[in-house]
Amino acid sequence: MTRQELTTTPEPEQQPDERRRLPLIPVLPPDTTPEPRGRNLLDVPLVRRVMTSPLYPRVFQWAVLAGFVFVGYQLLAGPESAHENIGTVLMWVIWWPLIPIVFFLMGRFWCAICPFATLNDWVQKVVGLERPVPPFLKKYGIWLIDASFIAITWADHMWGVVASPWGSGVMVLLLTTAVVVSGALWQRRAFCRYLCFLGGVAGNYSRTAMVTLRADQDICKTCKARAVCYNGSADVPGCPLFSFPRTLDSNATCNLCANCIKNCPNGAISVTVRKPTQELWFMDKPRVEVASLAMAIMGIVLIQNLSMLSVWPTILAAIGSVIGTTFYPIVFTVAFVIAIALPVGLLALASKVAATRSAEGIWQNFARFGYALIPLDVAAHMAHNLFHLLSEGKAVFYTAFPLFGLGMPTDSPALLGPAAIQVLQFTLLALGIAGSLYTCHRIARRRYPGGVHRGLISPYYALVTALGLLNIWMFTLPMLHRV
Repeated sequence: MTRQELTTTPEPEQQPDERRRLPLIPVLPPDTTPEPRGRNLLDVPLVRRVMTSPLYPRVFQWAVLAGFVFVGYQLLAGPESAHENIGTVLMWVIWWPLIPIVFFLMGRFWCAICPFATLNDWVQKVVGLERPVPPFLKKYGIWLIDASFIAITWADHMWGVVASPWGSGVMVLLLTTAVVVSGALWQRRAFCRYLCFLGGVAGNYSRTAMVTLRADQDICKTCKARAVCYNGSADVPGCPLFSFPRTLDSNATCNLCANCIKNCPNGAISVTVRKPTQELWFMDKPRVEVASLAMAIMGIVLIQNLSMLSVWPTILAAIGSVIGTTFYPIVFTVAFVIAIALPVGLLALASKVAATRSAEGIWQNFARFGYALIPLDVAAHMAHNLFHLLSEGKAVFYTAFPLFGLGMPTDSPALLGPAAIQVLQFTLLALGIAGSLYTCHRIARRRYPGGVHRGLISPYYALVTALGLLNIWMFTLPMLHRV
């Protein structure tokens, strides 16, 4: 064979196919520019005085604990009808709709004043063994949170927890038991960080928050205080959620308790205002379990909406005809699994399509762009809960009347009419869709600074749009009240 023949020998036949599968995006190193900081609220004298005061957050903790005791008592000893029980109304019509708004505005601030967290601290002072958190919990805690949140939602539909004051009370007692056991065994607030189902939701939603706490890296490098911000001092405990302020890059593990602010001798900690959803663009190490929880919450909101619509019996009947049984626990469980699996499966499908045009594989894309669905998640959850808050809000006053010997009014408990509520719901969903689309764009730009191929980003645009329109359709239909 001549030299010329050697130089013109064709390459293997599969090479053209391989060339077509190569990413069409310039694979440059990802942008690692740190998240920009906004105005430091601690520069405002009043804010600094509040957050460095020994009364913060204790004043809020005492107030919330008093309300928690009252609600718990009403759930267990008050009227058996949810419609007449003020504990049910305060918990599910007022508190539950407001809590996502708190997460969006102030991150995990609720976790700093949560009565379970306060109880955990008391238990530790009295009988705490202060053992290290098991490695299993550190590694798989988020998966346990995912599972518990799904299980609690399923149990609500099986046994009517929300519609039963006693059922809600029992759930509170079970959570209280878990907090006591955790506080007695392990250090700090292990339950809040690794086991609390609401803590998982708070962690996801707080990533979109407008207020965030961070440390100045340059100042921290010169610190000689031996990480007093994390370890605590004689006067102020360390971080209850096991977060080291110097390396903190997410609201998911900060509850704004201000312990680090009080302990830091160098003024390195700042509390700043930022653009909503900004943190999601700057996640350098996205996690599959976080994206999975976002999709699971999307599915839970979906099933919550569907179960309140007039078409719900028709959907259950259709499922029953397919699986060959009308036994409600089985039929609902199938519907529940489908609702949870649908967003997860669609995100996986979009990630598979995008992987043909990206430098990362399916699950890397799943984790990275799953964060982009969180704004729509928050908006859909708020829109769903807004219905309960605005269509049943007066119930908190009506159910309080019998406590003072007054008769309960029989007129509508609605604060706004259906049309006004729908306008607000559609506005929230429009903002959520826009937020998720923009977040997709910013995530892609940061990962691929050389340019983003439309084949990579289009599947996620389509997914956000489809889930957004599905939610909009559901909110056009009449819904049932919670109490």
